[in-house]
Amino acid sequence: MRFANDVVIVTGGAQGIGLAISTAFLGEGARVVVADIDEAAGQEALAYLKTISPQVTYVHTDVAKEEEVRSLVDFTLKNFDRIDVLINNAGIGDNRSLFDRPMEAWDRVMAVNLRGSYMMVKYAGQALIESGHGAIISLASTRALMSEADTEPYSASKGGILALTHSLAVSLGPAVRVNAISPGWIEVGDYQKAAKKVSPQHRPEDLSQHPVGRVGTPEDIANACLFLASKEAGFITGQNVVIDGGMTIKMIYEP
Repeated sequence: MRFANDVVIVTGGAQGIGLAISTAFLGEGARVVVADIDEAAGQEALAYLKTISPQVTYVHTDVAKEEEVRSLVDFTLKNFDRIDVLINNAGIGDNRSLFDRPMEAWDRVMAVNLRGSYMMVKYAGQALIESGHGAIISLASTRALMSEADTEPYSASKGGILALTHSLAVSLGPAVRVNAISPGWIEVGDYQKAAKKVSPQHRPEDLSQHPVGRVGTPEDIANACLFLASKEAGFITGQNVVIDGGMTIKMIYEP
């Protein structure tokens, strides 16, 4: 129970990687506030997570809206009196082409992924300082380091997360440690709400492009969050941890 009675906020915590992170911290004794814009997913996640521990609540939140971020933090402090760990996981993308994508789509991706993470720290930061062992972990992506076509808003926002991470680490240290995780291919099909859940199907070539021989699971990222938030990682701050099964270090030639 590494996080017994600690209070953890997980944005985008109702599906995918976020759900695995919420589950992991609950399993380690934390009190978890799941923030998510998807009400149906939030309620499903809450019902599931309560089978693990009663110390969980769900707050409908659009992290791109300042008033909702402020309300989430106020709710957490009113009900739990503290914030020890912040997981900035909420994120979206837009895969339309550069020439077809409206500027509103660029603005929305930036608002959720980058501005939302900044605002979460802005409003939760003082409580994290007062915790005495505050930790922030923001989910970036290997797309901050390498790209596929038509991922400009997502890639740029995740690159911004990396810069924001080392900047905040300096601003908030030594009271709060700030790190980022850049996941690679993480299979989340079976971690979605019921209406979107699918069974993963991977081709041999999907597996072989990873030196570890498989694609990632949400638990791979959740376990890293547990470590980075723990006292065992007390000398780690301002860093980006790439968790991709070695995919970004393997050269792949087209046949």
